[in-house]
Amino acid sequence: MTHIAGRHRVAAAVAVAGLVAAGAQLLGVTVARADDVKPSVPPGTEPSANAPLPIDAKSPGLKLPQGGTLAPPKILDLVEVVEDLGGEQRRQETNQNVMMALQSEVLFPENSAVFNAQAAARIQAIAQEINTQKATRIRVFGFTDDQGSYEHGKELSKQRADAVQAELAKTVTNPGVTYDVRGYSEDYPIADNSTEEGRKKNRRVEITFPRGAAG
Repeated sequence: MTHIAGRHRVAAAVAVAGLVAAGAQLLGVTVARADDVKPSVPPGTEPSANAPLPIDAKSPGLKLPQGGTLAPPKILDLVEVVEDLGGEQRRQETNQNVMMALQSEVLFPENSAVFNAQAAARIQAIAQEINTQKATRIRVFGFTDDQGSYEHGKELSKQRADAVQAELAKTVTNPGVTYDVRGYSEDYPIADNSTEEGRKKNRRVEITFPRGAAG
């Protein structure tokens, strides 16, 4: 994408903490197209709870009534991130979800949505894990860096997400699977777009699905 002077956005790291269901599950494969929807954060990455409010330890409202008991403890989402040495593939896992991010360079030639020779094998490996996890709700989101026009990035990121979804569908065999496929252009960067290293990380396709039979 061609550089446009004056366009620079500060990267914002977003914690993944839950997956929102994408429509009703149907027999066969359903692909949700939501190109015009632009939430404040990518769906499925919203925090699972609000930030805690200040607590007054002496407040009488904190005292248990006679015979009262505490609620069962709640296990908060823990995030584990594993990235290969070149940063080409990143795995982010919580108690509920798995997110696999592939840099665009390992899937596509520059400024293209046509797979290179190695792309299919990488995507099929992820599809096999989706089968193992028995996931039926799969999100495929494409992203670009901030170079060039937003509109071109939107189109390219969506085309790449579509290509990845089509390849996943060849191997994913879980019944009733649904796909949510979107292109976000330069929105939601995970690294600094002022450096080539950062831009390379931002050019990516993310595949997210629930863990275990809960999907």
